Amino acid sequence: MTETSTPTHHPYGTPATPHVTVRGEAHLEVDPEIAHITITLTARNTDRRTTLDDLTHRNTTTLDLIKTYGDTVEKLETGTLTIRPELTRHGRAERIRAYHGSIQLTATLNDFTTLGELVTRLADHDLTRVDGPWWALRPTSPHHAAARRQAVQEALQRAREYAEALDTRIGALLELSDTGVGGGPRMARAAFSTQTYGGTATEAATDTAPIDLEPVRQTVDAQVEASFTLIPPNLG
Repeated sequence: MTETSTPTHHPYGTPATPHVTVRGEAHLEVDPEIAHITITLTARNTDRRTTLDDLTHRNTTTLDLIKTYGDTVEKLETGTLTIRPELTRHGRAERIRAYHGSIQLTATLNDFTTLGELVTRLADHDLTRVDGPWWALRPTSPHHAAARRQAVQEALQRAREYAEALDTRIGALLELSDTGVGGGPRMARAAFSTQTYGGTATEAATDTAPIDLEPVRQTVDAQVEASFTLIPPNLG
């Protein structure tokens, strides 16, 4: 019976098939594609039903306003809704002094001129707080692929330079691994937060100019590690 020998794998190469392992990196700085804002609506009254009605009215008004901006609003989501009693601080008996209600909305926009106008109009609403914006790239942004391609090209160029230094050339690709897991664009936040308590939205919106928000550029990082075989060099 003839035995078939299995070739031995040498992860670090041999004199007959030397290896070279290199790292490639890319760091891109690009304009953001979207921005997120959080809107918190609140209501307070001594009557629970009135508190809920006021909160419902503010929520409907706010949603209607945001939806008027059409496709520039890519996503609109409702978060946590709370109604809680406020108890009196004095006395042995627990008595309800008032009811507090709040609801949180999150909006994602792709037009930053619209963003400044919308933030201003939202801030003119009673008992409304606006936080953000948080600038970001979409998960499917082509900038991510561009960074990865650039990192691979840099790794390939480094391997060729090492081969040239040995007066030889690279052979085959053995392994390519993404070492940049966990990185990504910055979700930078502009320092903007406002809460209003008086006046009507129509009156305030007429007098207030849109806020000029300067987008924060995003950093996209990619790192790869690549191993190649080398044509055995003649070392003299």
